[in-house]
Amino acid sequence: MELKPADLDIQRIGPCRIQSPISGAHFVDDGDHVVLQSNPAEIQRVLAESGHILAFEKAGPREKIYFDTSKLKCGIVTCGGLCPGLNDVIRALVLSLFHNYKVKTVFGFPYGYEGLTYRYGHAPVELDPGAVSRIHEYGGTILGSSRGNQDIGEMVDTLDRMNLGILFAVGGDGTLRGAQAIAEEIQRRGLKISVIGIPKTIDNDISYVERSFGFETAVSEAVKAIDAAHTEAKGARNGIGLVKLMGRESGFIAVFASLARSDVNFCLIPEVPFTLDKLLDNVRDRLQRRGHAVIVVAEGAGQDLVGDTSERDASGNVKFNDIGLFLKDRINAHFKKIGMEATLKYIDPSYTIRGVPANAYDSAFCLLLGQNAVHAGMAGRTNMVVGYWMNTFTHVPIPLAVSRRKKVDPAGWVWSSVLTSTGQPKEIR
Repeated sequence: MELKPADLDIQRIGPCRIQSPISGAHFVDDGDHVVLQSNPAEIQRVLAESGHILAFEKAGPREKIYFDTSKLKCGIVTCGGLCPGLNDVIRALVLSLFHNYKVKTVFGFPYGYEGLTYRYGHAPVELDPGAVSRIHEYGGTILGSSRGNQDIGEMVDTLDRMNLGILFAVGGDGTLRGAQAIAEEIQRRGLKISVIGIPKTIDNDISYVERSFGFETAVSEAVKAIDAAHTEAKGARNGIGLVKLMGRESGFIAVFASLARSDVNFCLIPEVPFTLDKLLDNVRDRLQRRGHAVIVVAEGAGQDLVGDTSERDASGNVKFNDIGLFLKDRINAHFKKIGMEATLKYIDPSYTIRGVPANAYDSAFCLLLGQNAVHAGMAGRTNMVVGYWMNTFTHVPIPLAVSRRKKVDPAGWVWSSVLTSTGQPKEIR
């Protein structure tokens, strides 16, 4: 997709004329940007062709803000699957609103977008520093979460009726599409409500966002499963450790967990197709040479082998068949058929990983995401998500963030490093 400078413009609900109540902060100028490309040659090419440099608006506190914070009310929703760091983000939003901007009324809407409609009878929860003081020590989200579409008009009715000024939507691709639809309906009605997204995807697959919260914790937890699989594999003659990790369409967790442990011999991801026969041949060869093997497979890998379920979840995502159980059965059957003794141990830590608290690095990242989301909302930005690019927090238009899914590049240096680490063939097909 060929980007234009206008694709990176951030929508605003009005001019900022109110002095920020934050004292002693390093304010970001509206002219501060973060370049999209780091390659000087590419920057020059784009500049020569269009006369502009593609760049994101830089995140951070502004000296002038849009909202009168003494009258402002805000809302928070968390949507989609669980992910380490959700409570950290909620806590960061509440603390920044209360302490930095003196906002006294913050509502949490239970069970995602369900909480914004009248149909389910979910009562909003008032949040203050006391209510969130210890929540970062626990996994999950104190607000609950849900999947599925809700009526956009009803949700905007709720925001308007409650006189909310900013809605913070924490979620992945589907949540952000919902936030975009809410922002567009707000604009159609001529309301002055800001909608700010915070990217939550354990798979790290949102475009134009280098890293999403929870990813580092997920990789750290995944490594523990790989360690266990390796121990089991080495403890048996012709032992095989098989670990299934998250990653529906993007294999980042499987890739980085494999890189964190050079004990992985085969890393299978959605972006790189493989055939069952070739995989079985390679596993057999590995056992004959070394006596054990460790296989890591992302949940979306090999779906062409297991067949289409033709079913979708509440968010509209295709329901996948279980590639981990499929490989477990096929590998066991193969070695039984050829008369070669093998012992396979299968580990699926997916929900264990999703429910743990964020580690220290992710927790700090969540704090900064939450703070920058609050700064963006206060400055009247809307229909945007807080991104992270070139080690800097940015403002990314939601339409751009959901325009495509970020994936592992099979021709890139990261996948090349996996091949070097595992020793697996470039193609298992």
